[in-house]
Amino acid sequence: MWFLPDEIWIKILDMGAATKRLSCRDLCSLAVTCRRHNRLSNDPSIWSILLALDFPQPISSSSSSPEIPSKSLYRIRFERDKARRITAWKRGILIAESQVSACRERLEEVKLQLRKEGERMKAALEELGSLERIRQASVALNIWQPELVRGSQRQLVEQCFVPIEYRLSNLKMEVDCCKLQIITYKNAFKEQKRRLEESEVFLSRQKHNPLEIYFSGVSGKDSGAKRKRLTK
Repeated sequence: MWFLPDEIWIKILDMGAATKRLSCRDLCSLAVTCRRHNRLSNDPSIWSILLALDFPQPISSSSSSPEIPSKSLYRIRFERDKARRITAWKRGILIAESQVSACRERLEEVKLQLRKEGERMKAALEELGSLERIRQASVALNIWQPELVRGSQRQLVEQCFVPIEYRLSNLKMEVDCCKLQIITYKNAFKEQKRRLEESEVFLSRQKHNPLEIYFSGVSGKDSGAKRKRLTK
C-alpha cells in the first residue's frame, strides 16, 4: 500500500482513531516504522481525534490554548493522567498493605484468645479431675478400708472447703463454655486466615505492574479484544 497518497493514509488513520481501533500506542508504533509513517502519524487531525476521545474536556477549557499542537497537548494530558493513575495506584498499595497488617494483627489476637481459652479449659479440667478424686474419696470413707488408706482419703476430703457437687456442676459448665468458645475462635481463626491470604494475593497483584493499570484505561480498552480476534 506504499503507492497510496498521503491524503488517503490520513483518512485511514483518522477513521482508525475515530472508531477506537487505533490507539496512541499504535500510532507511536507506526511512527517508528519509516519516515513517511512518522510524518503521517504527526498529523494534527489524528491527534485531535485521539485527544477528544481519550481526554474529553469542556469547550471553554479546550479552546483556551489553541496555539499548542494537538500532539503536544495530548502528551501533556497523557502524562498528567498517568501521574494521577500512578498516585491512585500507590494509594491503593498503601490501603492494601494496611489491610494485610490489620488482618495479621487480628489473626494474632485470635491466636492469643484461643491460647488463653485452651489454658482456661485445661485448668478447669485439672480442677475437675481433683474434685472427682475428692468425691470418690468421700464415698470411699463409708466403706471399710485399711486405716492408712482411710487416713489419706480423710485428709483429701478435709482439704476441700467448698461443696463438691456444687463446684463440680460449675466446672462442668465452665468446660462446656470453653469448648464452645474454642470452636468459635477456631472458626474465626480460619476466616481471618482466609482474609489474610486474599489480602496478600490482592496486594501482590497490585504491586505486579503499575503501568498495566494505566494502559488498560487510556486508549487500550479494545486492545485485548483486538488481540483475541487476531489470535483467532
